[in-house]
Amino acid sequence: MKRIGIIICHRYHTCAAGKCLRAMRNREGGFSIYKDEEIELVGITTCGGCPGGNVEYAPAEMKKNGAEIIHLATGLMVGYPPCPRLEEFRKFIPAKYGMQVVIGTHPIPKSYYETHSQLGTWKSEIWGERIKAVITDEETRIAYN
Repeated sequence: MKRIGIIICHRYHTCAAGKCLRAMRNREGGFSIYKDEEIELVGITTCGGCPGGNVEYAPAEMKKNGAEIIHLATGLMVGYPPCPRLEEFRKFIPAKYGMQVVIGTHPIPKSYYETHSQLGTWKSEIWGERIKAVITDEETRIAYN
């Protein structure tokens, strides 16, 4: 059993997490790495707003609840602008808490994909690596729109 926590962008603090939970249940997007494993969500919270102060403390609470892996939600990448601290969060959590970090939760919805494609947001090698688990195919993007 893998126990996970999710950290979302604070600008989506009213999000009901439906897309993340559907992706977790269906093992899509960032959760596709658990195809043959049982997983349990043990915590979900926001980053706390820029500059992400909650990232300093929330993983500790999640770890107390058994979390081994933190997923940085897709919203951190698809909002505009994408989170400028994503890479810092990815490095900080393992260094401070010894927990694995996965970038992404649900597949990128079609509307966000189209906007960021037009803007060229994800054209760099770094962004290509970040979005690889959540880019998916057109049909899936439409389903998550």
